[in-house]
Amino acid sequence: MTDGLDPTETTDGSIVVRLLDDRTGRDEIRCNSYERAIATVKDRHRSVTVAKIVDRDGDVVFTSADMDIEVWEREWHHAKRRLSVDADAYECPYDSVGCFADDLCVQCEMDALQNRH
Repeated sequence: MTDGLDPTETTDGSIVVRLLDDRTGRDEIRCNSYERAIATVKDRHRSVTVAKIVDRDGDVVFTSADMDIEVWEREWHHAKRRLSVDADAYECPYDSVGCFADDLCVQCEMDALQNRH
């Protein structure tokens, strides 16, 4: 029996975290979910030169040389939510990429509050 804490997307270990270190070389860790891969990168990315997440097709979807893992994680959650939601598209008047109908940016939240009163 589960408590609802299992990853929502699991794989057969085909998501790989590659840790590249100038001194010690390369290490690969197979993960069964993106959540596990993200946690692995968060845990290890400061101790290596570059940390990467490679999807099941062999494409590098994250590299610590280009982006912070927390930023990538937020974008990954937003993209996952967009794929799972059957709702009308919301266009932010402030062009905020992190603004969604169910998760407004600060400016849109302030507008909504002002419009209620």
